Amino acid sequence: MTQERTPTTQPAGAPEPEPIRWFGTSWVERGGDYRLRRVLVPLGALLAAAAGAFVLRLAVDGIRVADNGGFLNGLLVAAVAICSLLAALRTWKLLTEGRDALTGWMAEDKSLGVVWVIGGVGSLLAYFLRALREAPGEALHRARYEKALAQHDRRQAGRGGRPGNGAPGRAKRKR
Repeated sequence: MTQERTPTTQPAGAPEPEPIRWFGTSWVERGGDYRLRRVLVPLGALLAAAAGAFVLRLAVDGIRVADNGGFLNGLLVAAVAICSLLAALRTWKLLTEGRDALTGWMAEDKSLGVVWVIGGVGSLLAYFLRALREAPGEALHRARYEKALAQHDRRQAGRGGRPGNGAPGRAKRKR
C-alpha cells in the first residue's frame, strides 16, 4: 500500500500544492469535499453556459428584429459560432496544457478579448466537458506538484535528511 502525501503531512520546506479555482487544494487528497465540488462545478458551468446562450439568443433576435436581411443574420450567427469554437479550443488547451503552451493567436489576451467574450459560451462548455473528467487543470497541477515533491525528496536524500548538512562526501569549507 502506498502512502499518499497531503499538504498537511509534509515536512517543513516541502513544496505546497497550487490551488485550483473552485477546488482549492482539495484535489491533492480527493476527499469528500472534492467529490462534492466535482459534481457542482460542471453543473454550474453548464447552467452558466445555458444563461450565456440565452443572452446571445436575445442579442441575435434583437438584430433579427431590425430586419436587416438574411445574409446579415447568417453572418452574425456564424460569427458567434466561430467565436465560441475558438474560445472553447483555447480554454481546452489552457486546462490541459497550461498557459505556457498557448502560442500564436491563442496567447493573445488583449487584441482578441472581444472574441473571448463573445465565445464565452464555448469556453464554458469546454470547462464543463473538462470538469466531467477531472477538476479543470488538475492533471497539470498534479504533474507540477509531484515533480516538485520528487525534487524536494532528492534534495533531502542528498543531505542525508539532516538540514544544514551538505551532500555526503562533501567537506565543509573552512573560512
